[in-house]
Amino acid sequence: MRPAAATALLGIGLLIVAATFDAEPIYVPGVGFLLLAAVSAAWVAAGARGVRIERSVSLRRVVEEQPVRVDVVVTAGRLPLPSGLIDDPLLPAPAPMAVGSRRTRVRIDARFGRRGRRVLAAPRVIVRDPFGLATRVVASEDPAEVLVLPRLEPVLASPGGGDGTGLAARRGRPAVAAEIDLDGLRPYREGAPASRIFWPAVARGGGLMERRLRADGDTRPLVVVDPRFPAGEDELDAAVRAAASLCVYLARAGGCALLLPGDRRPTGLEPTLAGWPHLHVRLAVLDAQRGPNIAGLAARRGPVLYVAARPGVRPPAALLHAPGARRLLVVPGTLPGRPAAFTVAGCSGYDVGARHAAGRRPGGRGQSPSREALA
Repeated sequence: MRPAAATALLGIGLLIVAATFDAEPIYVPGVGFLLLAAVSAAWVAAGARGVRIERSVSLRRVVEEQPVRVDVVVTAGRLPLPSGLIDDPLLPAPAPMAVGSRRTRVRIDARFGRRGRRVLAAPRVIVRDPFGLATRVVASEDPAEVLVLPRLEPVLASPGGGDGTGLAARRGRPAVAAEIDLDGLRPYREGAPASRIFWPAVARGGGLMERRLRADGDTRPLVVVDPRFPAGEDELDAAVRAAASLCVYLARAGGCALLLPGDRRPTGLEPTLAGWPHLHVRLAVLDAQRGPNIAGLAARRGPVLYVAARPGVRPPAALLHAPGARRLLVVPGTLPGRPAAFTVAGCSGYDVGARHAAGRRPGGRGQSPSREALA
């Protein structure tokens, strides 16, 4: 209302001057300015009375860069909508209202480029007169929250680092896919699947025998996320996207496990991806405050993919000296002079187990592994 108040003060000043110097012609503009200010204030007060703002968000959980439709509807009270603007943080500029109508709808297609919780400030309506002398803001008390999930990107093998499917493959399956160890034979149990029957024993006349399989909990690939000390938000987001992409890729290949900061044990992920929505949400809100619990990393028999948010981070000793399958370090960007086994979401994966083993061979100290060693 400041311009309207200034206009009214100008009118009053002109009336005082006209009365002081008996200048009758000045009465006309003085009265005119007073009336203009009064009409503008009355216009805005009457138009803003009863105005309602409603906002609907199509999705509360979205993936990065996925479009979200937001509808903002402004409804008039007793009088039709006056002139004014609809202001929403998602709009590049305030949208004008339809003057004289009872309802105005604004549709917004929003995209979020970063993961995490996004609190959308409440929209507001700026009611003003045609001259812009008086304005009144009508705000909605309905803030909305959208959870942005990290997007999934393809896992691609580097030239000479695999079979082109993302990670090196052996015998038609990924090298870091879930493995189940054979732990001997036992008499066939009623209801056991036929795939476990040991047919050579049947052929020799030894009766039905079934394979006894060792628990595969620690033979499945394990994805460990270390979000500490990133160079910036871009590096942290890239590491989270890489971890999410690897989890889905490995789960579909036979199953995997994910170890996040604050967890004492890894969380298994089956090929059906039944538990993935919960893990996806946890990755969306992951911060750089804590690191993972790697106490049991050295005893794990299956492949371990250590995803670090800090470029050039030194792998933990438990990752280097652990026996068993492959040990891979995944970092944002690339490491100079090191051939990557695969790339995903702007990150590169390096087989640190092969490098460590090469460093212990006679004459191989300090040498980088060959591309064949990474395949």
